[in-house]
Amino acid sequence: MKSITIGTAGHIDHGKSALVRALTGKDPDRLPEEKRRGITIDLGFADLDLGDVRIGFVDVPGHERFVKNMLAGAHGIDAVALVIAADEGVMPQTREHFDICRLLGIKNGMVVITKADLVEEALLQLVREEAEELVNGSFLEDAPVLIVSAKTRLGLDQLKETLHDVAVDIPERSSDLVPRLPVDRIFTMKGFGAVVTGTLVSGQVREGDELELLPRGLPVRVRGVQVHGKTVSQAQAGQRTAVNLGGIDTSEVERGMVLAPKDRLRASQILDVRLEVLPNASRALRSRARVRLHIHAAEVLGRVRVIEDDGLIEPGQAGLAQLSLESPVVAVMGERFILRTYSPSQTIAGGHVLDPLATKHRGRDFTRIRSEMETLEKPDRVAQISTLVNSAGDFGVDAADLAARTGWTNDVLNKAITAAQASNVVIASEGRLLAPARYSLLSSLVVDEVKSHHAREPLSRGLSKETLRERHFARLPPEVFRGVIASLEVKRLVVSEKDVLKTPEHSLEVKGADADLRNNVERVYAESGLEPPTLEAALAKAGVPKSQQAHGRKLLQLLIDKGTIVRLQGDMLFHRTALQGLRLKLREYGDSHEPERLIDVAAFKNLAGVSRKYAIPLLEFFDRERITRRAGDKRLILK
Repeated sequence: MKSITIGTAGHIDHGKSALVRALTGKDPDRLPEEKRRGITIDLGFADLDLGDVRIGFVDVPGHERFVKNMLAGAHGIDAVALVIAADEGVMPQTREHFDICRLLGIKNGMVVITKADLVEEALLQLVREEAEELVNGSFLEDAPVLIVSAKTRLGLDQLKETLHDVAVDIPERSSDLVPRLPVDRIFTMKGFGAVVTGTLVSGQVREGDELELLPRGLPVRVRGVQVHGKTVSQAQAGQRTAVNLGGIDTSEVERGMVLAPKDRLRASQILDVRLEVLPNASRALRSRARVRLHIHAAEVLGRVRVIEDDGLIEPGQAGLAQLSLESPVVAVMGERFILRTYSPSQTIAGGHVLDPLATKHRGRDFTRIRSEMETLEKPDRVAQISTLVNSAGDFGVDAADLAARTGWTNDVLNKAITAAQASNVVIASEGRLLAPARYSLLSSLVVDEVKSHHAREPLSRGLSKETLRERHFARLPPEVFRGVIASLEVKRLVVSEKDVLKTPEHSLEVKGADADLRNNVERVYAESGLEPPTLEAALAKAGVPKSQQAHGRKLLQLLIDKGTIVRLQGDMLFHRTALQGLRLKLREYGDSHEPERLIDVAAFKNLAGVSRKYAIPLLEFFDRERITRRAGDKRLILK
């Protein structure tokens, strides 16, 4: 059965609740004060079964003092019933409610003239003409206009037929978005615990789902789901839904929270938006204006920064802006909202979200900012992804960033990312997406740094990866650094050797005087055997002048990198032939001491012919090389 949600709208005491009661047999006014005062204060709910269609009514208060409650219910409705009393006609809240519905992007509905039993036919026609004038040029311009009386039941059957026809014509909600249920009511049921209700604006909610309540990120589990008072296995987008939550107390839940998949969406206090200022607004909307943002059931204070050169949006005009909020909200791209003045509260504008996780725009580079925001408005997912990636600069974005901004399901998101890559408007760096131009700049930077290092240090193996990372990538995600390096290696523009990078053509072969010095250094260590000199003494013996000690160390490092000279610790260096000879002696010693194959420090000193100064570092070296293994105060010589 198809389910839609219809909201009432109109001035106080124009018969909205009486109309819902007459249609459904249920009283939407549930609060004692509402029954005592005879007015709707908070949201009321009822449902109507029309055969193949089930309608959920959201009855909203009409008093100007309770517009914020009206707004909590107006978000998420599929159609509106604009209610106008025949004995009063169009009133201030009629106009404001109608403006709100238009700004929220509602596309379907009807005009219902109530209390027809109280006036003559001539007045009915005047009210009808007034209503048609109000909706002229709007989404209700060609909508049905029905004349009814809840008291005499005049026109109710025709109204039900119209409700059915409107419901059938409303398209199914998109299945491209993840589940989101903005909470507009919270209560406790004995034996069940916390229950939240709202209109499920997208996706499905099932019993057993692991979700979270944003913006606080409170983890919850769905213990049960009801739609129109009946227990169901899952609720669908567009349905008025009650969810029994486990793992949370009612006191922790507030109206305005959003129930969503765990770790999927994110709260934000900065939104990039497109605004439309009402023609009847008393003045232009200017930068720094303090406003009340109403988004779904949440109300948050904030300030506007108009992204237009003159810093304002005139009444009846639209423009781009950034909202800086005093408290976090949860939104996705395309989300509709309403703006009201701070004091006194009056509806002045509405709009939709372009980037719900925007960063603060600094300076006045409005041309670039406007271009990016205008691209985000277009229904082109590849262009939207490209814009979000490009605006992130070297930092890039990952799939989780895009998921939080767009609210798209995994299937939709992955297809869009794949298409963006195929179109070469983004490049993936270990799962992080960057704009091709930024990726190219980072790649060129790495190659240039490596080449510069070779020019400065021709005897160095290459540029340290850690040095490069700290110098140019310290503030960027590690995936960017690793991805850029991996890409350059594939293209053979750089070569990675352990902890350094070099160009493919870089060679450590030395010639002439440098080759002679290197050979002299090697000979000194080869001749010193297992009792090598200090580093300074070795270089001096090899004929390296004191003024060229740094250069001599670089030549020595070439021998170390090649494995000819082995560093045990600090500047204690041995020629590899000396270590190989000692390794053979150890093997022979072990073979002659079967089956124990043990040797202590004293025996090792005698075997190697060295003092304790060298014996301990040598034994620790052989431990690392898995030639020996500690066995108490002795070593086991491994086979």
